[in-house]
Amino acid sequence: MQYATARIGAVMVNINPAYRAHELEYVLKQSGIALLVASLAHKGSDYRALVDQVRGSCPDLRETVHIGDPSWDALTEAAAGVDAGRLEDIAAGLSCDDPVNIQYTSGTTGFPKGATLSHHNILNNGYWVGRTIGYTEQDRVCLPVPFYHCFGMVMGNLAATSHGACIVIPAPSFEPGATLEAVQRERCTSLYGVPTMFIAELNLPGFASYDLTSLRTGIMAGSPCPVEVMKRVVAEMHMEQVSICYGMTETSPVSLQTRMDDDLEHRTGTVGRVLPHIEVKVVDPATGVTVPRGTSGELCTRGYSVMLGYWNEPAKTAEAVDAARWMHTGDLAVMRDDGYVEIVGRIKDMIIRGGENIYPREIEEFLYAHPKIADVQVVGVAHERYGEEVLACVIPRDPADPLTLEELRAFCDGRLAHYKIPSRLQLLDTFPMTVSGKVRKVELRERYAAG
Repeated sequence: MQYATARIGAVMVNINPAYRAHELEYVLKQSGIALLVASLAHKGSDYRALVDQVRGSCPDLRETVHIGDPSWDALTEAAAGVDAGRLEDIAAGLSCDDPVNIQYTSGTTGFPKGATLSHHNILNNGYWVGRTIGYTEQDRVCLPVPFYHCFGMVMGNLAATSHGACIVIPAPSFEPGATLEAVQRERCTSLYGVPTMFIAELNLPGFASYDLTSLRTGIMAGSPCPVEVMKRVVAEMHMEQVSICYGMTETSPVSLQTRMDDDLEHRTGTVGRVLPHIEVKVVDPATGVTVPRGTSGELCTRGYSVMLGYWNEPAKTAEAVDAARWMHTGDLAVMRDDGYVEIVGRIKDMIIRGGENIYPREIEEFLYAHPKIADVQVVGVAHERYGEEVLACVIPRDPADPLTLEELRAFCDGRLAHYKIPSRLQLLDTFPMTVSGKVRKVELRERYAAG
């Protein structure tokens, strides 16, 4: 469907298969979808029943095709009768700047927005991501990341096909065992994932029994990679040339990427340097003036990768993309003298405790070294005296031997400034996630706001 829609110039709208009825209805109506293609079921969701539930309130929806039933057969049979000359005529009338894809952003607040991307946006970005990690027709790329998002669809599919590489799909959705089995069986050279996926693979019982020696590279994106995780990925998964990518759906998605020969510090302390044909700058969030290197500010990006806009939402587009076509990311960043960029937090995630600015990532990086912690997220929650206090949300390495707040604070004492030491601890099995693999910190804040 991805390649077919692009060939005829239709706009493909990616829909998260986890959506429930009200979310599906919103996306169908907001984007004006005419043809909906869906599987019959996945992970307990009956998609035929789900579509029937909302069809009556979506006037633009003319036809629904379900993969695996006669409607799919009818579609492919009809396609066989299309004249090749007709396809060539359609292709001749297409522009690289035409919209070809709508990706709905995660929607951490309110309804998601439809980032509208062009052929140029996604094909060029996929090409440069693949070129940066040296893809050729000899590579075999294992993709356990979702195709309804830029990570799988652009950095995966388009990066691989634009360099003639093979795509390996290990399972219908992410399963750590199936992923490692696919790498071993297909002799994959590259593996993708967000840090939580790599953590799940590394912590899998029997991890050491998988032969992963064919791997050389891969992409880790979605959220910052903890140093300890990166060390294990390089040493135990043989991914010496693993690359960190930074971006957002609205920038197709990658703006910054580490290079194959970067050292461990650059792969964990930064998100790389700018890709060819793209500009980045760091500005004072209050004034918009570019700040000196080494100074924290909001990261902005400009170039071919910036979206056409949010579908049918000009006011929201204007809030994100300024008059000079700079996309404002909302991320706090520092550009080093060598051009590499550190992400120090989200503008909205920064904790202000008693007048002190606290960047959660610094505390998270420190806590990853604790032997009882498998994964951690730090958020600020309201406090009567200090305005905000520091809450550590921890997934324990061994649920049978959980971490206590006293142990956590003792580990930090004398090694972190007193105001950065968490005053609250919450033990969890999983974190709430966006479709792109980012932890929904806003949900953690809301969930534990009351103490």
